[in-house]
Amino acid sequence: MSPTATASPAPAADAAPKPPPSGAKRSLMGSLIDATSLLRAASFKEDSYVAAALPSSDLRALADLRALLATHPDPISIWGVPLNPPPPPTNADGSTPAQAPDERADVVLLKFLRARDFRVRDAHAMVLRCAAWRAEFRADAVVDEDLGFKDLEGVVAYMHGWDRDGRPVCYNAYGVFRDREMYDRAFGDGDRLARFLRWRVQVMERGVRALQLRPGGVNAIIQVTDLRDMPKRELRAASNQILSLFQDNYPEMVARKVFVNVPWYFSVLFSMISPFLTERTKSKFVIAREGNVAETLFKFIRPELVPVQYGGLSRASELENGPPKPASEFTIKGGEKVFLEIDGIEAGATITWDLVVGGWELDYGAEYVPAAEGSYTLCVERTRKVPATADEPVHNAFTAKEAGKMVLSIDNSGSRKRKVAAYRYFVRKPSA
Repeated sequence: MSPTATASPAPAADAAPKPPPSGAKRSLMGSLIDATSLLRAASFKEDSYVAAALPSSDLRALADLRALLATHPDPISIWGVPLNPPPPPTNADGSTPAQAPDERADVVLLKFLRARDFRVRDAHAMVLRCAAWRAEFRADAVVDEDLGFKDLEGVVAYMHGWDRDGRPVCYNAYGVFRDREMYDRAFGDGDRLARFLRWRVQVMERGVRALQLRPGGVNAIIQVTDLRDMPKRELRAASNQILSLFQDNYPEMVARKVFVNVPWYFSVLFSMISPFLTERTKSKFVIAREGNVAETLFKFIRPELVPVQYGGLSRASELENGPPKPASEFTIKGGEKVFLEIDGIEAGATITWDLVVGGWELDYGAEYVPAAEGSYTLCVERTRKVPATADEPVHNAFTAKEAGKMVLSIDNSGSRKRKVAAYRYFVRKPSA
């Protein structure tokens, strides 16, 4: 059974749009998006943790930090990694056996060094403060606690899937707190805020536990932050505390930050604070404009791992049974009509399919074409307009009475915009 895709050419009347005439006024949004174009152009590349790839100055700083930590009488451990293990016992002849440095410890220490631009004493002080905070906060035990926010899991902050390089992905969305009752429940007083912050750390700790913390391994997460309906003013105190906690105690744990459903004022704010951010920090940021969420996320995360509310195919419970079936990705040009043909379907077999198109606003339909001559084509789904606001992928199933092929049609001829899309299918053969 092999799917094929065919596309009809765009009609001449729907050719690519002409550029605006010279001197034409530009929209405010267009100007603001241009203000962040440099931000999106610089793409962050995670630094290596492999010793052979590090410059000699970094290796010297790492050795100096190890030496400083070795002077501490008490053991220091962060994220389950001992940073100053005791020396091995001496041999019978009084000699001390050689001890290779712990590679995991080097990864952790390099994170603190990079957070402080390889200023060894500053990084040393940061390590000590982080270890003290973890002990006081009981961070190692927080993952297993029930903090009373079960209904927020999968909604406000949650780990879901991984990116194309195997990094875990953390999604953040605070629009639910526009509801006053939800806001008061989480932030109504000091005790509630403290419990919420503890829960947010719990989510982060789950992400850290998914990391390998080894040279050449997966050593950072991806963060996707949804700014839709976020009550900016009300959440300022909580946001500042979360940001402070993470900056001080989870250095270099985020490889990329993707902002989706970005309101226009975010671009204004960013143009103001951008001069105060390092190039390294800015290179981690990606901004997805409204209607461009799926296309942006698909660059970093496969469609079958992107949640359905962000234009992907993944539902919350899907990952409990292991990696999902990969989706096939394709693009639909402006003015183009694409036919996806899934052939080789046996009589009595049931085919189930999922389809998603970033930004939708096109026509979709499905029909079944029997292989036997003289048989009639069956309309499985009547052609319909799928609006840009569609928040679920197409999901349907059909049991074939005779052998043939399923044909899915995606008609973008009414638009000039190229769109990303993905689909997958499952076939259950007829039982004996």
